[in-house]
Amino acid sequence: MKKVEAIIKPFKLDDVRESLAEIGITGMTVSEVKGFGRQKGHTELYRGAEYMVDFLPKVKIELVIQDEQLEQAIEVIVDTARTGKIGDGKIFVTEVERVIRIRTGEENEEAV
Repeated sequence: MKKVEAIIKPFKLDDVRESLAEIGITGMTVSEVKGFGRQKGHTELYRGAEYMVDFLPKVKIELVIQDEQLEQAIEVIVDTARTGKIGDGKIFVTEVERVIRIRTGEENEEAV
């Protein structure tokens, strides 16, 4: 099993969720996060004063999926979240050693 963490622009969340549901991935965790990479923030004007916003709002989607779903999930996320502009985000993939469903005690594939 793999854990996929995708950091994307907030306005792309619904599109990505719908695209993942179309390929059979329905379970996910979504968090509102802030961060920056090459984008390095931006300046904003507030009551006539200019100030620097270092951390930009992003959304982090976390999925735990079967190995055979990985490439399709990555492709869907990239195709759906891409705007072609700086700050589109990143995807991180890690190995999952064990999963346990708390309610039933099921483990691994059955728990996902």
